[in-house]
Amino acid sequence: MRKRVAAVALGAMLASSAVAQVPTGTMGPLRPDQQRFRDLYKELIETNTTLSAGDCTLASQQLAARLKAAGLPDANVTVFSAPDHPKEGGLVAVFPGTSSGAKPILLLGHIDVVEANRADWVRDPFTLIEEGGYFYARGAVDDKAMSAIWADMLIRFAEEGYKPKRTVKIALTCGEETDTAFNGADWLAKNRRELIDAQFALNEGGGGKTDGQGKIAIQGIQVGEKIYQDFILSVTNPGGHSSMPVPDNAIYRMSAALEKIGAHEFPMQFNDTTRAMFAKGRYLRPGEIGEAAERLAANPGDREAEAIVNQDKQLHSLLRTTCVATMVDGGHARNALPQRVEANVNCRIFPGNTPAEVQQDLTQVIGDEAISIRPARTDKPLAASPALDPAIIGPMERLAQRYWPGVPVIPSMSTGATDGLYLAAVGIPVYGVAGMWGDPDGNGAHGLNERIEVKSLFTGRDYLYDLVKAYAG
Repeated sequence: MRKRVAAVALGAMLASSAVAQVPTGTMGPLRPDQQRFRDLYKELIETNTTLSAGDCTLASQQLAARLKAAGLPDANVTVFSAPDHPKEGGLVAVFPGTSSGAKPILLLGHIDVVEANRADWVRDPFTLIEEGGYFYARGAVDDKAMSAIWADMLIRFAEEGYKPKRTVKIALTCGEETDTAFNGADWLAKNRRELIDAQFALNEGGGGKTDGQGKIAIQGIQVGEKIYQDFILSVTNPGGHSSMPVPDNAIYRMSAALEKIGAHEFPMQFNDTTRAMFAKGRYLRPGEIGEAAERLAANPGDREAEAIVNQDKQLHSLLRTTCVATMVDGGHARNALPQRVEANVNCRIFPGNTPAEVQQDLTQVIGDEAISIRPARTDKPLAASPALDPAIIGPMERLAQRYWPGVPVIPSMSTGATDGLYLAAVGIPVYGVAGMWGDPDGNGAHGLNERIEVKSLFTGRDYLYDLVKAYAG
């Protein structure tokens, strides 16, 4: 009964929404609320939040000032930081609901960005530049677009006097882009759980993809992610003079170990998310590969279909744990035999498997007692995949059909990692939402000349505003 009532309420809300009919193209003149959002986005973009030279705490303070100016009480806006990381702070803001029995919704985003070298970019990476229908800047996509939308959403709620049944919270944190840095989402989960407690969280990781010619091909919902784990491989040797080489060479032993890892294929696996994703393979990949993906979802024992799917690097990775050598450091002099060699092997572990199990597998694959293996970190939680809950997935799908009729909405698992890991570890399921879209080349995220289509940003803002109201109301 509750699901039926929620569906009726959502249908009424959608019927009254101003829905964008054209998903791509140029923007017309901005409304006052859109201009205010653009100003907020610009300020966030132009506040450097890299680990090397940035200040996430300053960015959080700027957002907090905007929220308070819109009418949120000081008690509902928290800027936090750790004493030993004063510039890596974050922001939590709470918009109270009217129901004491409905658990809150949490909107998660990260405001730190990947490093950007001005000499390598065509445009200044820390100046918001609008050109050719795109916004260019570091963080334009990852993840200041979503963080700006979440902050702006609470401002919109406050200015219109919205009275949601559910409390809506936002948590905008630092440290997502650097695995070894102070992580605000992790800190909140461990130290201020009450600030972020929620029934579920919405996060980055979902979104649409175009066909590269201005047409949106799919909208995705991220439901789960792999475990990120680095392993350090080491081998030592007495060394000696390079004029008298011996067979037992540390570089050769490490090379042999890495070749074995490179040739090793972890077994294929499905979970509920990837099975549902591959069942819509024709929308993911045209032609033979998409057809094979659907066959594989229906029959995981179809080895011919698996071989075809494995030709696609992303689909191949979604079906299994992967490990790859990413760094090697060895030797101490050009004219000496190497005494020590280390290599970093980066693994993305399929949910349900543990780093300890993968470490054991790598040890067996290498088969050389001289090669030691240790995890680079042991303090990260295991990734917990959320359920394909119709109460959460359904509103995303129905609303997407109003914004982009006929575009399939596909659940997906990320081969990367997000801060959703830390929330899932304390019992808050996290979903990467649909809404904004990108081009097939990835829009320069983590690379040069990062960009987002202007229409994508503003349409995504409206979609997410309607979506959160559907949940909160």
